[in-house]
Amino acid sequence: MTERQGDAADALKAPNDAMMQWWSQQWLQGVTPMARMQLAWMESLAEAMQFEAQCLHALAESGQRLSGCMSSETPANPQDLHECYQKLMEDVTQTHMQRLEKVAELSEDFRKRIWEEL
Repeated sequence: MTERQGDAADALKAPNDAMMQWWSQQWLQGVTPMARMQLAWMESLAEAMQFEAQCLHALAESGQRLSGCMSSETPANPQDLHECYQKLMEDVTQTHMQRLEKVAELSEDFRKRIWEEL
């Protein structure tokens, strides 16, 4: 009688294994697109953080240069300070405009990435 129970267990094992393989494939197919979409979102987020870091770096450099203009040993006349300040503001404005352009591009890139994953 134990031989028949062993045969029955072996007979059920093959369909169960096939069912588990089928279920695993279906489950992985459902998870993979979500994981790829999350990866696309994380890549976009990393790019945005990189652009923000570049902008902050440019602002820090501008502040450092302004500090250098103000604290020079020779007393600067107001015209020199004005020219230094104007140059720095042009640099900061240009950096900010580049930042805004990159932000606009990020939303388009993110949409393209998501569309490619779908």
